[in-house]
Amino acid sequence: MSELENVTNMVNAANTENLLISEKADNPYMKEAINEALMGIKNNHGGPFGSVVVKDGIIVGRGHNRVLFNTDSTAHGEIMAIRDAEKNLGNYDLSGCTVYTTGEPCPMCLFALMWANVEKVYYGCTIADNSEIGFRDEKLDNMSGGREKFKDFLECIDREACLELFKAYKNMNHKIY
Repeated sequence: MSELENVTNMVNAANTENLLISEKADNPYMKEAINEALMGIKNNHGGPFGSVVVKDGIIVGRGHNRVLFNTDSTAHGEIMAIRDAEKNLGNYDLSGCTVYTTGEPCPMCLFALMWANVEKVYYGCTIADNSEIGFRDEKLDNMSGGREKFKDFLECIDREACLELFKAYKNMNHKIY
């Protein structure tokens, strides 16, 4: 088998695996968030964090972690999705919007989502899961007082599908930051 055929087979296998990961999610918006995250990690933009902003059943914003690509420590998936939604809606107020994100938001993203007036956030993997793949969210979360106050704002869904995404990321050769 030629080197080109080997590379083609690897790409096809990766695309099939990516499709299988997102299809494990029950929620259609979480599937989109997973696909957004997969696009980001495939292009070495950053960690496995993808987000979509939904208003009236329509995705109005998308984003994935672009910390490495943008050389910007604030370019988290939720922040990128907020920016995209605000641009698309022509408004900084995201009242009436819901966010679906592959990982429980870090403190920065959590407060940005609240500042933007997002009504509810559905996340896949937990803060503890984020730590398992090398991110400092849990340490920062403990410093900011934890999550108990936000239980009506945050809800975990499709964790198993998002854990598959995190597992795929952990098995990749990637930069820890």
